[in-house]
Amino acid sequence: MDRNELADFLRRCRARLAPADVGLSQGARRRTPGLRREEVAQLAGMSTDHYTRLEQARGSRPSRQMLAAVARALRLTGDERDHLFHLAGEEPPRDRPDTEHVRPGLLLVLDRLTDVPAQVVSDRGDVLAQNAMDKALHGDAFARPEAERNIAWRYFTDPSARELFPAEDHDRAARAAVADLRATLARRPDDARLAALVRRLRARSDEFSALWQTHEVAVRRADVKRFAHPVVGLLELDCEVLLSPEHDQRLIVYTARPGSESAERLELLRVVGFQQFAR
Repeated sequence: MDRNELADFLRRCRARLAPADVGLSQGARRRTPGLRREEVAQLAGMSTDHYTRLEQARGSRPSRQMLAAVARALRLTGDERDHLFHLAGEEPPRDRPDTEHVRPGLLLVLDRLTDVPAQVVSDRGDVLAQNAMDKALHGDAFARPEAERNIAWRYFTDPSARELFPAEDHDRAARAAVADLRATLARRPDDARLAALVRRLRARSDEFSALWQTHEVAVRRADVKRFAHPVVGLLELDCEVLLSPEHDQRLIVYTARPGSESAERLELLRVVGFQQFAR
């Protein structure tokens, strides 16, 4: 691990970012350009002290998970992410059709969506990035262990994950999740991680196993979803799914019909999300 080079690289990457580049408000006048250290730490889901130590060339060796989180927070390109891993003494992730490194273009769009919930997910269903409003809607995926950030895994193995949806919508959501996984596995039959996810789900959930046997196939696209949010109440939201050129990453955006009761509740959720992210 080259602590000095790592520290210098992190400082320079942080200095080139403006708050608006990552969906933050400018706030009070800044004495130096770029993001503050605490803002990068917050975006990466780590303590400010830990990140500061890295920039001061005195931190402990970061984990691969932490390096990936810092790469997302600093909006690094694929080459820059690989450089970050090398400086930390780690082999970069091997590029796969379902790479977990969110493309800067998708993050750029995500950062500018400040008044609606939005998230980036892999076609396997792993949550890769969220804006503040999506965390207010779905909860912070990055506060959970990595294995529990998969949408299908949580839906079929964690009863609390279903509490966000009205009971009468549970069956429809379950069928859609399984059909989407079916379509993805057909496109990438050699994807070992995806195949392992399906095996674990079939072993863990009788419901998933039964639905898998029906062999329904449907790629997740635009839809209307209802959410039974514990704070703002029932939300009926239009769900738009924007695909990356390789179709392996998806930007999912949730909006409410103008003038509707859901639009009013979505605005309340915006306030809730802002308060959570500002803590």
